[in-house]
Amino acid sequence: MQPVPTEDQKNQSVTDTIQQLGQTGVPTGGESNIFGMTIIGQIEGHIVLPPQNKTTKYEHIIPQLVAAEQNPRIEGLLIILNTVGGDVEAGLAIAEMIASLTKPTVTVVVGGGHSIGVPIAVASSYSFIAESATMTIHPIRMSGLVIGVPQTFEYMEKMQERVVRFVTSHSNISEEQFKDLMFKTGELNRDIGTAVSGSDAVKYGLMNEVGGIGQALATLNRLIGERKSIHTGGITQ
Repeated sequence: MQPVPTEDQKNQSVTDTIQQLGQTGVPTGGESNIFGMTIIGQIEGHIVLPPQNKTTKYEHIIPQLVAAEQNPRIEGLLIILNTVGGDVEAGLAIAEMIASLTKPTVTVVVGGGHSIGVPIAVASSYSFIAESATMTIHPIRMSGLVIGVPQTFEYMEKMQERVVRFVTSHSNISEEQFKDLMFKTGELNRDIGTAVSGSDAVKYGLMNEVGGIGQALATLNRLIGERKSIHTGGITQ
């Protein structure tokens, strides 16, 4: 028989998880059939950000998504976003991972789902945004030394098209409407783009519904139920 872990050992395990992953839950599915994941702060890419920055590391998120997909006890994922954006390719990688999961997924934007957080927010089966939350849509930007300006500009244009294609294919917003918001002037200080509020994000077709955690869990449970009914012999009338 294996020894039962003491309370101190359990607390130490939780502390280690917080330090390594920034959250207390991992996709074990012991208590719930729903795995909750948070994407907060700045999405960190291939360059490590300063320690004072609150970040979401893609090398932590991707293995958790793989584990949740493989775990038969996990039946759905609830993804909560409050992010300023960050690395474009890291954000797109996370978004593609969420979109390719076979299990139902629901995203909730609370606070903000800015910049590259937009593709992540729309990647799920169904998306919610809080009434007071905002989403900033703007062109891709680059900081630092740029060598070979025409080539770099062409690369950034292609990268931007990747973002536009992903968002428009995973939401109900048209490409024309999304680009209008992206290149709008006068909305943001010293920049071009648009800050979209919760109700406007739904009006534009970017997000499915205004709501919070309660509505998101109810929708996720409904999607899980529908998936189960299909797998056990089809939908009954």
